[in-house]
Amino acid sequence: QVQLVESGGGLVQAGGSLRLSCAASGRSFSSYHLAWFRQAPGKEREFVTATSWSGGIPYYSDSVKGRFTISRDNAKNTVCLQMNSLKPDDTGVYYCAAQLIGEPDFRSWGQGTQVTVSS
Repeated sequence: QVQLVESGGGLVQAGGSLRLSCAASGRSFSSYHLAWFRQAPGKEREFVTATSWSGGIPYYSDSVKGRFTISRDNAKNTVCLQMNSLKPDDTGVYYCAAQLIGEPDFRSWGQGTQVTVSS
């Protein structure tokens, strides 16, 4: 497994922006697909976006497409989530996750960082 630690969450007004970062420990960062999930209060955890080990053609959920951007820097063992035009519905705990190439699911998870968007 790879150890993941998120940061950058906070309180922001609707329409504002936040940039989340996920720092990873380990020596095989480039061998993982990376993704962001979120869990709103009273809701189940949902997929937000993901990037492959190569960093090309990321996938976004319809709810964030056009507003969020995922990026990764394998040299720095970091994956980021740029969130623009935030809405109150974006409120929740955001988690960074890693899926080792060849494995069926995400087995490494960060502790999460809280994002709160006010009206």
